[in-house]
Amino acid sequence: MAVLLGVVLGGWLTIRNQERQWHRDHEREWRDIRLSTYNEFASAYRQYVAFAVEPSALISAVPHPQAPGELMPFFDEAGRPYKEKLESTWIALRIVCQSEQTVGTGLQILTAARQVAAARANHGASDIPAELFQQLWAAQDAFIAAARVELGVAELRRLDGVE
Repeated sequence: MAVLLGVVLGGWLTIRNQERQWHRDHEREWRDIRLSTYNEFASAYRQYVAFAVEPSALISAVPHPQAPGELMPFFDEAGRPYKEKLESTWIALRIVCQSEQTVGTGLQILTAARQVAAARANHGASDIPAELFQQLWAAQDAFIAAARVELGVAELRRLDGVE
């Protein structure tokens, strides 16, 4: 009877350990997926903005039908891949995010990047209002902080001493 109890207990412990290992592997895999997706999103919006501020970029803008006071940018054929990449990485980000905070800060980046592009439609490449870039960088900082929390990475101290 003692031997049988030992076999059952040993089997149960093995199954429990395997299940814990599977959960750790699963969490690690999702963390890697999130990190990769966040990196792709950051790359896509940076490329989008870089294209928007190019002097040769052809961008037009119309009033947004659902957001009063905002403009919707439209790119020519050269800019369309940047827009499509940003939109597709935004959807991927929404799929893998764990927290509403990360989704919200990602949306702030998306909106700020679009407003930079929309402003470029009415301004020269060097005449885009600085406050639009300040909004974009603030959204970027908020996104990084939210993503770090979601990924379980320690909080990052700001270089300018402001917290």
